[in-house]
Amino acid sequence: MNRMQWMALVVFVGIVACNNTFRDETELKKKAAAEKAHLDSMNQFVWKPVTYDSTKKYIYLTFDDGPQNGTTTCVELCRQLGVKASFFMVGLHAAGKSDGAKIVSMIRQSYPHLLLANHSYTHANEKYRFFYQHPEMAKEDFLKNQESLNVPYKIVRLPGNSAWVRNGEVKSTHLVKNVCNLLDSAGYNVIGWDVEWDFNRKTAFPVQSPEKLAAMVDSALSKHQVHTRNHVVILTHDRMFRDPAYADSLSHFINLLKQHPDYVFETVDHYPGLKRLN
Repeated sequence: MNRMQWMALVVFVGIVACNNTFRDETELKKKAAAEKAHLDSMNQFVWKPVTYDSTKKYIYLTFDDGPQNGTTTCVELCRQLGVKASFFMVGLHAAGKSDGAKIVSMIRQSYPHLLLANHSYTHANEKYRFFYQHPEMAKEDFLKNQESLNVPYKIVRLPGNSAWVRNGEVKSTHLVKNVCNLLDSAGYNVIGWDVEWDFNRKTAFPVQSPEKLAAMVDSALSKHQVHTRNHVVILTHDRMFRDPAYADSLSHFINLLKQHPDYVFETVDHYPGLKRLN
């Protein structure tokens, strides 16, 4: 074999090797993509957008402060009545209950019918002004809760304050503005509320009747007194429904809303305009 033939052979072998390497890399990429697609198909928290129907109005039923006495009652009622709901939960409350971790896990694994969301680790220790006047501390409190409860999405509600942080929006009072900006920078969405089911501060039982609250929801939607047109976020608290009589009130309220053919229950991860959740 002369020099020219030898060089040609070397070039040919090099080309073949490069082609084989390219094919190998391509096959590896295809295999990795297939494995990822398989895992994604099994991952219940791969977020999927919804298509909003302009003829419908969307109800976001939310429960705060769990796990507490009343949380499992709320969960079971939502399941029985076939409605979606979101539970904003507190890390300390989970740690303080013997079955707290079990309740949190039950809600997390009930997605997409129920959503676990972040309501801070300490609930500001009920010292809201101090909490929000130390925004870095407050942000770390939310981050701790995200990890301790294994919250699937970056969706929070501030303790004791209705604020909104979405894609390109921060709407809040001056007190919580700095915390909202920090959460926004960390990729979080903050969900406020439009209609609140008030509770007696001594007994924690509901104040409005189911009929009164349903009328408030109807009015807020029809008069567009909501943060986003045709979408209403309802705030309640788990402990309000620990007594069977008031659990019946929750059931009656949900059934009143279900009578409206144009009302659709959704979880807050499908509230319009949120930052990307995956």
